[in-house]
Amino acid sequence: MISVKTRDQIEQMRLAGRLVAETLDLVERMIRPGMKTAELDKMAEEFIRAHGAEPAFKGYLDYPATLCISVDDVVVHGIPGERELREGQIVSVDVGVCRDGWYGDAARTLKIGEVPSAAERLMSVTQEALRRGIAQARSGHRLGDISAAVQTYAEENGYSVVRDLVGHGIGRKMHEEPQVPNFGRPHTGPTLKPGIVLAIEPMINAGGPRIQFDADKWTVRTADGSLSAHFEHTVAITENGPDVLTVVAGGV
Repeated sequence: MISVKTRDQIEQMRLAGRLVAETLDLVERMIRPGMKTAELDKMAEEFIRAHGAEPAFKGYLDYPATLCISVDDVVVHGIPGERELREGQIVSVDVGVCRDGWYGDAARTLKIGEVPSAAERLMSVTQEALRRGIAQARSGHRLGDISAAVQTYAEENGYSVVRDLVGHGIGRKMHEEPQVPNFGRPHTGPTLKPGIVLAIEPMINAGGPRIQFDADKWTVRTADGSLSAHFEHTVAITENGPDVLTVVAGGV
């Protein structure tokens, strides 16, 4: 069943979402060539706990870290460790926070120094696909309108959307109904109404859509070794349109 949040509950989720955005801002300021992904993870965990919240991913289904840090051909769920980041890589950073029992979730793909133009374009298209998906998150629209908007824009630009992984509802739990695919047909699926909160998260590949898991059973890579980008926001549907919760005050 799709849960519907009250206005007060959405305001509670906004606090969690704001901390998610602040954590991503911190990571974006600090990330640089030569840095180990474990260093970023430690910094993010300390920041989240210092603000009275819990890292939502750590311990979830035994996931061992605060962040998912996914480099180049890793789509999602890269486990932080001793790997050093290098100039020219793209790095998707996914953060989840639980604050006072409410969850927030967002992701950004970041550049390490100067990156090839092909990587820049992939990032730009993925971010725009998210924006177009969010624009469809309106009362009276259908879930498929979000999915179709993401898929259409990505494929028009020559990319593919990952089909084996999807976005999700979010609230008192990290993952709630409904699933939010990044592909689909418009005017299909559940009707959206005020109080529904969704984590919309395009995962866009430069090559084909197929993925594969590493032996650690978490790390998800493109099957053909192509680059992948990932952007995500937690979005509440309101009477006045989509309300992005994973931003700092005054942000978009």
